Amino acid sequence: MRTLLKPLLAQDPRFVSFYAPIFQSLTGKNLLKLGQQVHAQMALRGFEPDAYLGAKMVAMYASSDDLDSAVAIFHRVNNPSTLLYNSIIRAYTLHGFSEETMEIYGRMHCLGLKGDNFTYPFVLKCCAELSRIWIGKCVHGLSLKVGLESDMYVGTSLINMYVKCCDMSDARRLFDKMTVRDVSSWNALIAGYMKDGEICLAEDLFGKMPGRNIVSWTAMISGYTQNGLAEQALFLFDEMLKKDSKVKPNWVTIMSVLPACAHSAALERGRKIHNFASRIGLESNVSIQTALLAMYAKCGSLLDARQCFERVRRTQNNLVAWNTMITAYASHGRGSEAVSTFEDMIVAGVQPDNITFTGLLSGCSHSGLVDVGLKYFDYMKRVYSVEPRVEHYACVVDLLGRAGRLAEAKDLISKMPMQAGPSIWGAMLSACRKHRNLEIAEIAARSLFILEPENSGNYVMLSNIYAEAGMWKEVDNLRVLLKAQGVKKNPGCSWTEVNGKAHLFLGGDTSHPQAKEIYEFLLDELPKKIKAAGYVPDTSFVLHDVSEEEKEHSLTTHSEKLAIAFGLLNTSPGVVLRVTKNLRICGDCHTATKLISRIYEREIIVRDLNRFHHFKDGNCSCGDYW
Repeated sequence: MRTLLKPLLAQDPRFVSFYAPIFQSLTGKNLLKLGQQVHAQMALRGFEPDAYLGAKMVAMYASSDDLDSAVAIFHRVNNPSTLLYNSIIRAYTLHGFSEETMEIYGRMHCLGLKGDNFTYPFVLKCCAELSRIWIGKCVHGLSLKVGLESDMYVGTSLINMYVKCCDMSDARRLFDKMTVRDVSSWNALIAGYMKDGEICLAEDLFGKMPGRNIVSWTAMISGYTQNGLAEQALFLFDEMLKKDSKVKPNWVTIMSVLPACAHSAALERGRKIHNFASRIGLESNVSIQTALLAMYAKCGSLLDARQCFERVRRTQNNLVAWNTMITAYASHGRGSEAVSTFEDMIVAGVQPDNITFTGLLSGCSHSGLVDVGLKYFDYMKRVYSVEPRVEHYACVVDLLGRAGRLAEAKDLISKMPMQAGPSIWGAMLSACRKHRNLEIAEIAARSLFILEPENSGNYVMLSNIYAEAGMWKEVDNLRVLLKAQGVKKNPGCSWTEVNGKAHLFLGGDTSHPQAKEIYEFLLDELPKKIKAAGYVPDTSFVLHDVSEEEKEHSLTTHSEKLAIAFGLLNTSPGVVLRVTKNLRICGDCHTATKLISRIYEREIIVRDLNRFHHFKDGNCSCGDYW
């Protein structure tokens, strides 16, 4: 390259345009020093770049991560052209300076320079990033005037802009008008429909695509996961793994599907995906390891989660990994481990953020570490400069409430610098039920009925408190109110994974193929064994004013008991049973499961709405504190 420069540098100033191909040849090759040397030669000879040469120089500097020099050259050109503006617009956009891109484009427009099929895609990308749909529509109008709407790249950029600005109707209209579409336009529309929860429309597009790439498959899997459709996400991922599949998962696909395993507590599926990631060389990928850490934690395997965490620690101090591990310990009721992990994080020089403290305070709350939790809440702002948010106050209210310090919790709510939200009053109401404080419970419930009028759980919680106090008239009044307002009770359901397949059970459900066998076990064999071990049904958890016998039968058919019974009947002795429940596990099921774990010598892990319960040898990891 250096030998090439010598004859060119010796040229007369009239041949300044010969520098253009030199800068073009240096663009994108990380040869900044050489480019600077050429530029220095020009400066020594008194050469000033014109618009054409300036465009090449801007491109070279920008591609070498020297944006300041690129901008300086741009501003030195006296008679800019569309080509020069395109170069600086591209430079700003690729470096993430969307505001500056829009400002430069505005200046270009004021000079009367028309954009082309190179200008508009970058400008539209910035409109999407900044959610400036009104500017995007102006650009759309200009592209129509110059006949560029039908250009594939401009058209795809317009669709992407409308999708990211949440205008799916215009995005679809434009898509349907395009005569030539590339795969990117299909992908953008699919991602938009998934974001809006329009699953059927996304599926229809995916089915009609003439050619799918990795982005198409990943957009569908990610969309299913984000919409809570874990089984569909896992099914599509399995389709990609088939031998005849032309597109195989990459690291982004794996990152998209792992939350689906976590959502459905599909531990074995998660392990298979982990093995696949290792086979394709992603074992050392920090993002994958962090996602695996979260998946294992949410599927109830703290041991696997910790192993992933240690792998991440060996390569870098990843705040996300530290937060995930602290939160994992918190959700499993391992408050002491959450605290020690936090202290290790501080020693490692990692600055905590608001997510760190949410996990830490939650861990203290679930483990009864009241004084420790209050200490760290005090340290948040004073020591670590992290401003407490609503979620942190909710954790402290929960911390005090679980410990029976309801008056202190109520006082904290009154002194909060922000309005108490549903999470605050929800924690308060739950604590009132545990400690049977009807007066404060009614205050919390009234607030929740205003904040969350359609959340049936709040009505049910207050109804529980009334039922335990034998206030059946108030229970009936709440039931009437619930019906009058059209609020539907969220049915309790539990699911468990056996041989890689998830089985779902609703309370009192008889639709499962093995329902007869399950009910025979629950109504005959199991009651005899657990009652002999000291079990007494706690009928206070049944809300209906019916006979004790009817209440006992209702308890027997709770969804978590159905799932555990199915697991016992369909797995070998010694296999760990893992059950996920959409609501909080009731006290009666908690007591029964402790006895089942001892009688059948099984470890049973139940993930309810709030946390994990590890049952083993007649005990639970929560210590009956949940």
